[in-house]
Amino acid sequence: MDWGNVTAEDLVDALREVDWSSPPRPLSEFFSRFTVPKSFAKWDSRLKCNLYYYRTNYFIMIVFILGLGFLTRPLAILSAFLTAVTVAFLNDSFAGSFSEKATRTIRRFSPQLAAKMRPPLAPVIRGRPSAKRAIYICGQPRWVFVLISSLVSFALWYISCGLFTVSLALLIGLLATILHATLRTPNLKARLNTFREEFRAVWRNYSEI
Repeated sequence: MDWGNVTAEDLVDALREVDWSSPPRPLSEFFSRFTVPKSFAKWDSRLKCNLYYYRTNYFIMIVFILGLGFLTRPLAILSAFLTAVTVAFLNDSFAGSFSEKATRTIRRFSPQLAAKMRPPLAPVIRGRPSAKRAIYICGQPRWVFVLISSLVSFALWYISCGLFTVSLALLIGLLATILHATLRTPNLKARLNTFREEFRAVWRNYSEI
């Protein structure tokens, strides 16, 4: 994958669709080799590659820094959890997995309710399922869950009065992420991994046709 030709929108789409359940990279690899990019093009390519490859490490690092800011704001922990769930719902893989597990759990107690939580059938165009499918969570459009969790988390942020503290911690976490992604030299393993993820995406789209 040539990261120099990947736009920011493509990167966001890739992060939204990729499976985030993969374990983080080892610390020995995460803090292995750092160099300064020699040009803007190299910096742009390196930044996108590292953000994709070390996505789980960056997520854990940001959560850890936020956790330090929560020490003085206990209620903000619940607010941050709901905010993280809101962001996670935007990922197709997480939303589908959450909906499937929730429906499976409810089926044990109420099969009738679980049947109502099934997503509607995907539209069929010329004998083939539509490539762009709407994401449903427990039978409801995804935006319903995102809106509800966003409103609840915003209310808790307001009540906890920890928005400034958490915003500062989040800013530090994002700056640390950008700094690491800028200086961490992509290795051959990272490049091969992106090629493998790209192949899986292409194969998945092919198998759905």
